[in-house]
Amino acid sequence: MTLTLRIVLIISSIISFLLCIKKIKQAKLKVENSVIWMIGSIVLIIMSVFSKAVEWISNKLGFMAPVNFVFLIIIGFLLIQTFVDNIRISSLNEKIKDLNHYIALKEKKN
Repeated sequence: MTLTLRIVLIISSIISFLLCIKKIKQAKLKVENSVIWMIGSIVLIIMSVFSKAVEWISNKLGFMAPVNFVFLIIIGFLLIQTFVDNIRISSLNEKIKDLNHYIALKEKKN
């Protein structure tokens, strides 16, 4: 992994971690919603610091370059976040549907 990539990963990870903490303090983000972002930031920092381990793992898994392994990890975190968000959206849609039914029944009684 090149030094430039390592620096970019460390800086972007620190910025995203600090941004999550700032939004939690401002009550704009719940802790349970930001956990995956914080874990992802920490993993990217660890991968940047221990780049020899990343190179070894990527070679063992058959990647042509360690950066491809890093991109795979990033994509994996984003897919997990998308899946969790879809579960939350589905749950909220069901709650909205139930609320609409409840309101319709209340209006019918009146």
